[in-house]
Amino acid sequence: MIEGRDPRTTGPAALEVRGLNVYYGASHALQGVDLRLDRGVLSVVGRNGMGKTTLCKTIMGLVPAASGSVNFVGQPLLGRPSADIARMGIGYVPQGRRLWRSLTVDEHLKMVEQKGGAWSSERIYSTFPRLAERRRNGGAQLSGGEQQMLAIARALLANPRLLIMDEPTEGLAPVIVAQVEEMLLQLADEGEMDVLVIEQNIGVACAVADRVAIMVNGQINRMVPAGELAADRDLQQRLLGVGRHAHDDTPEIAEAAKGDETGLVAGQPQGPASTKVYMSNPKLPTRWSQPVPVPQIERAARVITTGAPTASGVQAELRPLSARGEQVVLVAGTLDTKGTELRYMRDIVRAAGLPVRMVDLSTSGSHSGAEIPAHQVAAFHPRGAAGVFTGDRGQSVAGMTEAFRRWMLRQEGVLGILSAGGSGGTAIVSPAMRALPVGIPKIMVSTVVAGDVAQYVGGSDIMMFHSVADVQGLNSITERVLANAAHAMAGMVAQMPGAEEREARRKLARPALGVTMFGVTTPAVQAITRELEAEYDCLVFHATGAGGRAMESLADSRLLAGFIDLTTTEVADMLVGGVFAADKDRFGAAIRTGLPYVGSVGALDMVNFGPRETVPEKFRNRKFVIHNPNVTLMRTTRDENRAIGEWIGERLNAMNGAVRFLLPEGGVSMLDAPGQPFHDPEADRALFEAIEKTVRKTPQRTVERVNANINDPKFVEAVVASFRSIMPKQQRRA
Repeated sequence: MIEGRDPRTTGPAALEVRGLNVYYGASHALQGVDLRLDRGVLSVVGRNGMGKTTLCKTIMGLVPAASGSVNFVGQPLLGRPSADIARMGIGYVPQGRRLWRSLTVDEHLKMVEQKGGAWSSERIYSTFPRLAERRRNGGAQLSGGEQQMLAIARALLANPRLLIMDEPTEGLAPVIVAQVEEMLLQLADEGEMDVLVIEQNIGVACAVADRVAIMVNGQINRMVPAGELAADRDLQQRLLGVGRHAHDDTPEIAEAAKGDETGLVAGQPQGPASTKVYMSNPKLPTRWSQPVPVPQIERAARVITTGAPTASGVQAELRPLSARGEQVVLVAGTLDTKGTELRYMRDIVRAAGLPVRMVDLSTSGSHSGAEIPAHQVAAFHPRGAAGVFTGDRGQSVAGMTEAFRRWMLRQEGVLGILSAGGSGGTAIVSPAMRALPVGIPKIMVSTVVAGDVAQYVGGSDIMMFHSVADVQGLNSITERVLANAAHAMAGMVAQMPGAEEREARRKLARPALGVTMFGVTTPAVQAITRELEAEYDCLVFHATGAGGRAMESLADSRLLAGFIDLTTTEVADMLVGGVFAADKDRFGAAIRTGLPYVGSVGALDMVNFGPRETVPEKFRNRKFVIHNPNVTLMRTTRDENRAIGEWIGERLNAMNGAVRFLLPEGGVSMLDAPGQPFHDPEADRALFEAIEKTVRKTPQRTVERVNANINDPKFVEAVVASFRSIMPKQQRRA
């Protein structure tokens, strides 16, 4: 029995397949398939024609089985009509989408939507914003990617206990593939449903599940840990045909030449190598497609030249980055255009006695001699290296950006990361830097630093060095700037505590809390921190968009023990159009981590703008308060508050940890108290009612009204009591 088993679970499996045999005439399609999914997400991968879709159809009753059994939470499925199987709680996203050409997106969704279910049309539209834009378009008017999104959405709206998805990312653009991948991870984390994913995209299959079943010739050949399969290119090629066909014996690494600038000796793998890349389906296949003849595939093959992994004077090319227990500094960038500058910084870091690795992010395919060559990073793109080396510079840069971010997420042993580049290089490297935990040194020498760098830094702790002159060769200016950055990296790394010291500090430290504040909620936050500071390290974040992102970045890095998210005003700016806007991932860290969360509606009575003359014309008749010459506050309306409340409510529903959300009936800020310019009980009531109506209450997730202003002692007491009630006692420090 091949199992996707979680040892913590008891009772019948979500899905159990035993000895399943299916025939198409004399063809034996499924040959004794054994598969078990206890809970969470299980991926099944395999080449075309291995029986993956047949497995899905047999589970759903669309194809009869000759023998064997299929059980859903202990209930047999074989012999039941497909409609009965769907009503039992199994959703199905078929290959080929199967939409109605004449029905609009909205009509598709309304037809299957169930009132009171976890998934609603509005949640679908927030998950897939593109569908919201196309809600009035018919099925025949949607692109292939939009149709696939709609097929997934239709299945989710049935709120199934088990979701079966046959090639859910087929035909989707990389950005949508990433969105679907994130949705699957969220489903797994929330535990709302179990998911069986049939997928040819190895990156997605390995990212969404802990274990992956490999199908070969109608059988489950083996179950492989997702991390092992993602890293083992030979296994992928042997069992799945990824990268090249089994009959292709093109060598991937050419014979080594004698030394180069890295100090390699003869006999070590190095230098460029020609590799043929085959596409098994040169044209997008359909259910009626015939197998593509091998000669046609060979004629369509591309030949690319890549550099083989090489070694530096410190250590040969490593996969993973370093030996167990060792950490390294990464110097990353486009070596085809910035090689001189990057190697200059590498040599300074190495001279400081630190282990260092070069990461090449070039999209030209040229050989660079880096320890981590470009093609190794590109393999982490959702579509593999083909998603990076496209021949179109814009697409290639975007592809490498995504590949490097995904590569970084899977690495261990990163001591720090250093880079230099122009706008393109900065755009490629900064998302990967943001993926690293706060506290790991990150230095970016860039030409863009003289302008707004918020899009590059986000909520992370990236240090931006202005290059002054263009990063184009070494001269008296760039040498000094690049040297300063390299020495800064060496200095920061040298001051980082070792593993034993970090563990000792962790045991002595008070757990850190993320607390959000605005000027108009300052009294409440000050009172809360006074109450808790003996037990907790209260980190206060100014709710200006960047503040919320910084707090969530710390939580994602597991540097917070909980949230007191008192001031959620960034949501108002995001939905109405202010300058201190959150992004769509607001509350995402609480959703992903399950950390204890106490929240409120602080400063949702206002939207923030710059000087009065910068306020958009459409708001000219609204109520304003001039906070200072550079900040203008606008009172939110009843309708805006209702929309804000619904959005926040849906995000609270996505949290699996303990949640307490408090509503101050006496006003949400200083300016919303009786007699103050923003006091508007009707608008507040719309906000509160929208939250109460949207949030699905459970013992873990509650909403409570408090008859006080947000800054009153009574409300502070309620916040502190709520937090103490859900915070694990073992995490407190006196």
